[in-house]
Amino acid sequence: MKSPCRPLRSKGCWIKGATAARRAALEILRAVRAGATLNDARDRHLAALAERDRRLAYELSAGVLRRQTELDDALHLARVDPRLHDVLRLGAYQLRALNRVPAHAAVSTSVELARETTGEAAARYVNQFLRRLSRDAGWGMGDASPSHPDWLVQRWRGSFGAEEAQRLLAWNDTKSRLVLQPARWDTETLATRLQEAGLETRPAPYAVGLVVTHPASRIPHPAKLPGFTEGGFLVQDPAHALVCRFAAIPAGARVYDACAAPGGKAVTLERLGARVVAGDARRDRLARLADTTRRAGVAIRVLGADLLAAPFAGAAWDAVLVDAPCTATGTMARHPDARWRVTARAIARAAVRQRALLEAAVRLVRPGGLLVYATCSLEPEENTDVVNAFLTDHAEFTRATAAAVAPELLTPAGDFQSLPQRHGMDGAYAARLVRKH
Repeated sequence: MKSPCRPLRSKGCWIKGATAARRAALEILRAVRAGATLNDARDRHLAALAERDRRLAYELSAGVLRRQTELDDALHLARVDPRLHDVLRLGAYQLRALNRVPAHAAVSTSVELARETTGEAAARYVNQFLRRLSRDAGWGMGDASPSHPDWLVQRWRGSFGAEEAQRLLAWNDTKSRLVLQPARWDTETLATRLQEAGLETRPAPYAVGLVVTHPASRIPHPAKLPGFTEGGFLVQDPAHALVCRFAAIPAGARVYDACAAPGGKAVTLERLGARVVAGDARRDRLARLADTTRRAGVAIRVLGADLLAAPFAGAAWDAVLVDAPCTATGTMARHPDARWRVTARAIARAAVRQRALLEAAVRLVRPGGLLVYATCSLEPEENTDVVNAFLTDHAEFTRATAAAVAPELLTPAGDFQSLPQRHGMDGAYAARLVRKH
């Protein structure tokens, strides 16, 4: 039976759908505050919505997370019931960042959310506050005020200098691009099929993949693009594909990808000629890993395995990839929630686990074999510090750089390092460590 709101969506149905989208956005934010990632919360709360409403709900929740500092400065939340913080943030974000949302709609839906959250008194407060804010022409979303925790801003200024840090903050506060890597289809076929669907493409940085754009409207969800079901492409930033090229694993080599979910690097390594077994300890992500490898049509064995629990006996692998869980500070444009989860303590904890994963990988690498360590972090504690400490304790390993990527993507020590503000893609790090004996 066709929906009464299709094919032409009536004004009443649009309002109902938009209200559902705002309610879903609030649920997403609540889940993120409780510790979920934005992507996991999105998948949990958006499945029942129509495509248009899913896009709106995600844009609202991601936008609030990107611009939270600006919003909080304007909303004076210290005086407000914490249960209303995200209700007010959603309303304020709609008023100032989404021009297509009428002010009265932004206010009225926020009032309804406040009423559902804490009652009638809260609804009256939110109504008065947002109406007053909507009349204040002096406040808007300012490009000059990137929204990150102060301690992180200071940290990056110390690491990169004030000018580069500002560019990094601006990059993170810009909506991320959709980049596709060819899988079963080649680049030319993928570009042609996307253009036939009304989409435009251009080469991604370093000619690794295609950036997808739409000349007039929004890009559909990747699952709606031509080639998704057939495994024609992977959604993967150039930085992560370049890590696989930097690894320079010989064709035919047996590789264990020890932290493989969601599977993009495993597929890329297989397409580059390696024979890959992909494992991951996070059982809730194994289904996605298996789906990625199945769609891409690669001969990858997928298994649930914790590297720390010694899943294999003996040193038999030609190469082991440890794409270690990290604080993800290099991917904050795509994961705006990450900036509010990361702390100095979290960086230190991540480094301890990363070092333990490297230690566990040692016993899997055969003499003459390769150990590749990678993260999507910008922090030296998770990158060079981990590798340098490992090499100090393991004289049987040595760094071995590879000439498979552009020179500007190599550190003085010969490791791979991409930086968003310099290279126009995710921040990623990798080191190649060869076992001598």
